[in-house]
Amino acid sequence: MNVGIESISFYSSHYYIDLKTLAERRNLPPEKFYQGIGQEKMAVPPPDEDIVTMAANAGFNALKNIDKGKIDTVLFATESGIDQSKAAGIYVHSLLELPQNCRVVELKQACYSGTGGLQMAFAYVHTYPQRKVLVFTADVARYGLCSAGEPTQGAGAAAMVISAEPKILALDAESGFYTQDVMDFWRPNYRDEALVDGKYSVRVYLKALAESWTDYRQKSGKAFAEFEKFAYHLPFTRMGEKAHLHLAKTVGVQNLTDDQLLAQIRETLIYNRITGNSYAASLYIGLISLLENCPRDLGGKNLGLFSYGSGCVGEFFSGVIQKGYREFLLKEEHKTMLESRTELTCDEYEYFYTFPLPSDGSDFELPRNKTGRFRLAALKDHKRIYERVP
Repeated sequence: MNVGIESISFYSSHYYIDLKTLAERRNLPPEKFYQGIGQEKMAVPPPDEDIVTMAANAGFNALKNIDKGKIDTVLFATESGIDQSKAAGIYVHSLLELPQNCRVVELKQACYSGTGGLQMAFAYVHTYPQRKVLVFTADVARYGLCSAGEPTQGAGAAAMVISAEPKILALDAESGFYTQDVMDFWRPNYRDEALVDGKYSVRVYLKALAESWTDYRQKSGKAFAEFEKFAYHLPFTRMGEKAHLHLAKTVGVQNLTDDQLLAQIRETLIYNRITGNSYAASLYIGLISLLENCPRDLGGKNLGLFSYGSGCVGEFFSGVIQKGYREFLLKEEHKTMLESRTELTCDEYEYFYTFPLPSDGSDFELPRNKTGRFRLAALKDHKRIYERVP
């Protein structure tokens, strides 16, 4: 029995800043961002948009041709939690009018948690093949104004329906794992911005990749050459390129040039380059980018994927892209969303970034900005109030 992704969609903010604009404000050459980290634009959510509204917008599209009555589990993966107790997925469950006979859980392990949710859904559907699981990955990446990580910020959400009718990607049973207790990136409860040791994090990412691949290879017996394409967690696009070349070197690939190797991931980088880092969602936005932008039909081809979450957990897993997958993609919806975004000045970006939401439970109505079908309307009696946009 095949189990995997039946439907997938993503959403990102309607606002962005061009990194040339940011470079000018920070007195840096634009090439430091455009070429150095491979980023061109950075999604910037307005004050009335958060992980709930982004996930709900992604889920609205992912559910277009799905019988919602068969969904009995919602898994919401994020490291941008909005409540220490209540799962963000509860709000999305309500906004999308999902069945009440449904379990909802929030998952956390940095940028890896979406893959953890995907694998839990995979196992569950294998046990109950008549049911479907809705997996959300949503995050807002924040490192602080003028920080070294500022140009790698971003925002986005992906929604996936996992079922025994995998019209897009059938997942393989084997996965390779790696976990180590490290402090390369973390965000204590008392901080809005993450703390990161960038150079150390890159080293840990590459070690986790090599170790996860070794574990996967031992379990599956599959070789590097069996994969047509690869997709990686993308804190910035150059990291994906660095990772793939590192993996090729680790396994001893000698018959492919660097250009040929990078061609195996090129289309996965397109959306990330113009939305920025979306933490738990970044691997899956990269997957969508590959499927929607690769000019060749990839039906029947093997795909390798690497998920990484700082702290750290890594997983290498794989799947088979399904024949006829293009029929079930939402390319036009995603294209329209990206092309209709509004560019911000640096002052506007910093205004959104520093917008002062009350932290004492005060009642507060948020100004209306350009959002998708859902928005955060107000804070009242320590509660977040969401609404559908007409």
